Amino acid sequence: MLEILYQDEHLVAINKPHGLLVHRSSIATNTDTFAVQVLRDQLGLRVYPAHRLDRKTSGVLLFALDKSVLPALHHQFAEHSLKKTYWAILRGYAEDSGTIDYALTNDKDKTQEAITNYKTLQRTEINVPFGKHATSRYSLIEAKPVTGRMHQLRKHFAHILHPIIGDRPHGCNKQNKLFLEKWQMGTMLLHAKSLQFEHPMTNESIDLKAGLQSEFKRMLETLEFKDYSAASL
Repeated sequence: MLEILYQDEHLVAINKPHGLLVHRSSIATNTDTFAVQVLRDQLGLRVYPAHRLDRKTSGVLLFALDKSVLPALHHQFAEHSLKKTYWAILRGYAEDSGTIDYALTNDKDKTQEAITNYKTLQRTEINVPFGKHATSRYSLIEAKPVTGRMHQLRKHFAHILHPIIGDRPHGCNKQNKLFLEKWQMGTMLLHAKSLQFEHPMTNESIDLKAGLQSEFKRMLETLEFKDYSAASL
């Protein structure tokens, strides 16, 4: 059963788990389980994705129950009036805060403006040797993308040399191997934590929040992010 975060006669939002595709895709033919179908069967209603999350990204995913509300939602995405907040665990010590303004090329070879604001919530250093270093360093960050390009956060944090742990192909393969072999952790540590928007029918301000998935919580404990332990979330 998918966790329902919000539902009314027009909209429904879920906390999408890691590893679940939003809908059928020609680039992922190794599964027949999709959020659209699972949610449709769970509710007994047709559902229409208002946006997308990568397969390995967990968190808030919004659907329309009526196609007629989609244009208004898409307009909010296009105008950047809809606010998205993500958490991620990165390799290394990220800056206290920053703006990544780095254009990205989409799958049609079109270059598009891409902007991400972020701040570091906590840094950690654990006694696990890595490469030439005696310890391993990581950062828990909160990111607020201004634009919504494909794989934007993944590409942006790789661009500033602090890739998201578990990301393939934009991340650090050596770190990903470490996490898989030492902690049996193979997912991507990126979570869509909140989504704020104006309801397309009532004009009400909606603020949806999704709790962290179990693997993300486990890594917060394992990597000793003491301010963000499971007990404090």
